[in-house]
Amino acid sequence: MADAPVVVALDGPAAAGKGTLGRRLAAHFGYAYLDSGLLYRAVGRRMLSDGSDPADAVEAARVAVALGKSDLNATGLREDRVANAATIVAAHPSVRQALVGYQRGFAARPPGGAAGVVIDGRDIGTVICPDAQCKIFVDASVEVRAGRRLKELQDRGVESIYSRVLRDMEARDARDRDRPIAPLAPAEDAFELVTTDLDADAAFELAAAFISARNKPDKS
Repeated sequence: MADAPVVVALDGPAAAGKGTLGRRLAAHFGYAYLDSGLLYRAVGRRMLSDGSDPADAVEAARVAVALGKSDLNATGLREDRVANAATIVAAHPSVRQALVGYQRGFAARPPGGAAGVVIDGRDIGTVICPDAQCKIFVDASVEVRAGRRLKELQDRGVESIYSRVLRDMEARDARDRDRPIAPLAPAEDAFELVTTDLDADAAFELAAAFISARNKPDKS
């Protein structure tokens, strides 16, 4: 019987560095990678495109159930307005339930027969894959995260100011942490990786070492 895939659950707030770290870890270990936030962004973007209110739980659930590959490849998924809509639709229990199966299926049956998966999000280690072998909670101060997001926007040619980015990020953090369903929080057995004073290379080395240590063969 083949070994079960290794599951790396990578959670944390916006702009903590999960995406960059997750893709790099997946490439390093030869694992499949899933940005679960993209699913919620796709729902939020579809609703905005249709002129629907992301706060409409019934319509959001309908969109989530009908989500297709084209939605995940749509343009504009990284826009801030889409990100804000995503945090709103993610608070709907019906939407979360509609997307749980997709994420768990990805973890159980990695694309391309990969030996493992890296899934980043907000509730991977606490709700989606609570039995994941490797749980990492990536965090950084909100001021540093806002600075990173501002640079990202400026690099894309989007005009913005730090105070507005900081205010939006604080609001998103509050929605993520205070929602009644699957709030953002580290799993009890998660390795908490604070990247406030770390560059991407240092964060990667710490995370990779943790994953390698957790997956050493049992010699007993």
